[in-house]
Amino acid sequence: MRKSLPFVLTKDRSFFESLGDWMGDVLYDELPEKGFECRDEQIFMAYQIEQALKEKNVLFAEAGVGTGKTIAYLLPAVSYARYTGKPALIACADETLIDQLVKEGGDIYKLQKTLGLEIDVRLAKSRDQYLCLKRFEEAEKVETDEWIDDISFSIPDGVYAQGSMIAIQPYGERSDYPTVSDEDWQKVNYNSIMQCSVCDLRNRCGQTLHRAHYRKSADLIICSQDFLMEHLATKESREREGQLALLPDVSMIVLDEGHLLEYAAQKAMTYKVQATTIVQLLERLMVDGVRERTLYAMEKLQDDHELFFDQLRDDLVASEEERKRINKSPNLLKYGKQLIQDVETLLEEFVFESEMYMIPEYELNMAEEYLEQYEASLRIFIAQGDAVDWLEETDGEETLVIMPRLITEVLAEKLFSKKLPIIFSSATLSVKKDFSYIAYSLGIRDYQSFSVPSPFDYEEVMRIYLHELSQKEKTARVQQLLRDGEKTLILFKSKQAMLDFKAELPIMERMYVAFEGDRELSGIVRDFQEGTIKTLCSYHLWEGLDLPEEALTRVIIFDLPFPPHDPLFDAKRTFAENPYEEVELPFMQLRLQQGMGRLIRTSNDRGDIHILMNEEESKQRKTFEDILAVTPEIK
Repeated sequence: MRKSLPFVLTKDRSFFESLGDWMGDVLYDELPEKGFECRDEQIFMAYQIEQALKEKNVLFAEAGVGTGKTIAYLLPAVSYARYTGKPALIACADETLIDQLVKEGGDIYKLQKTLGLEIDVRLAKSRDQYLCLKRFEEAEKVETDEWIDDISFSIPDGVYAQGSMIAIQPYGERSDYPTVSDEDWQKVNYNSIMQCSVCDLRNRCGQTLHRAHYRKSADLIICSQDFLMEHLATKESREREGQLALLPDVSMIVLDEGHLLEYAAQKAMTYKVQATTIVQLLERLMVDGVRERTLYAMEKLQDDHELFFDQLRDDLVASEEERKRINKSPNLLKYGKQLIQDVETLLEEFVFESEMYMIPEYELNMAEEYLEQYEASLRIFIAQGDAVDWLEETDGEETLVIMPRLITEVLAEKLFSKKLPIIFSSATLSVKKDFSYIAYSLGIRDYQSFSVPSPFDYEEVMRIYLHELSQKEKTARVQQLLRDGEKTLILFKSKQAMLDFKAELPIMERMYVAFEGDRELSGIVRDFQEGTIKTLCSYHLWEGLDLPEEALTRVIIFDLPFPPHDPLFDAKRTFAENPYEEVELPFMQLRLQQGMGRLIRTSNDRGDIHILMNEEESKQRKTFEDILAVTPEIK
């Protein structure tokens, strides 16, 4: 239902003039009267967003920590949504940040309470953040641990009952199960193989109920950037198949921590081929009554797929990076071509099977859909074109990832050409107020931009220490720092770097440290904020984590966050005229600024930042010292 504007719209003043007057009243008078600080930087940002809405432009809004960016974009976003009759979309960097944005005591909560403004805000999480009933039923047959029972008891009774689902509330979000580990969740959540359109449980699925719920939002829909990119990548194909797009039409988009959009786009635009998935998928189709020709075609595809992955492993370049480079041998390309022939043969046999009804329709449709994507992926892989590919571990499985290079062209066509107001909001979008790196990475040519500093007096509240030591000495230095019991966030440049640190830490000391991946991340963050744990280790929380005052008093940056030497970043280096200046350095500087920005979140915050540098990292001091908020001390 369309809601009324939070201000009176008269005939003699346009919407934008009235919006400007109202925001001025709120930011200069109403909020300060209720205890909020009157911040010139926040007011400037709000009016710059108003101008971007008026001109339907892309805006890079870089505002330092403590500016109050969220309130600065919420006021125009809610108003514009009600004016246009379409919700505004806020896309956060990841799922954890979504929960933080809508938590009790957060900015949306404060605005509603302070202004008496009822905001209709609904969450649209990525599909893998929801329970899949089909996969849960399969897992329930083999899993015996407590976590599977916890999920079972959480499913509403009416899900499996006959009759209407109207009374059933949305259920099955990842955040509903904080004690379930990531590894176990990946056994029961939605994954890309599941074909919801032909699933007999789709109308009783928590994901479907959530989608119906958030599509009706009058004001705000909040999702992750991954989900926004998945929406854009699948919109045309879903509409061709008569399905609704994942997200409804919106009036504007705010990209919170917008510097991460490129990585979300890359993730959404990739093809994935897993080592065991196709083998397991086809085994489910080998039921009594299937023709011998079909069985032979399935077995041949399984065998050739295993030969392909055996060769793939042999062709890997040894590396500790998460993304493993592949040196494509003639044998690997030969196996790839054979697999394409195998898939075409099997799909022909499935035509006959569909007329015999021996294989359940859902299983057959799911296999056909998967095989078509599998064949398309292999064609790109063996074409030796400008795609980028690598092997990584996804959901506990070896996964061949194939990414077409032209991300910028895809974004230009599907997002930036729509004359839709798009606001990039972050404390770090530029390097020394130069926005060319992010604009070039996303293929954006026309944009507005501004940069305003943080209102905090960092010299009074922050100390930065540079530790020059060997790589082997870093863990011991961290142990030494942790002895004082300060609430500490330790940031690592990669998952492998974090795991190496974990392995070096004595077992007894690991008991008092939480590591990303041990269980659901928002649950770990909540325990850290409440003081249940004193030390949190992460390789993702360089941005967006908001823990004010005593909740976080120290940040340790374990290594300088240069990009990894993996196929994805190597492709970027290949296409850059000066890889160090265009890729390495700006990535590290932006990431470092984000990590340091976790510490001081409010005017009451104080704390220390410790940057650990080995011999090679120490040589980089001059490249980042001038972006530090205060003059560092050398330890």
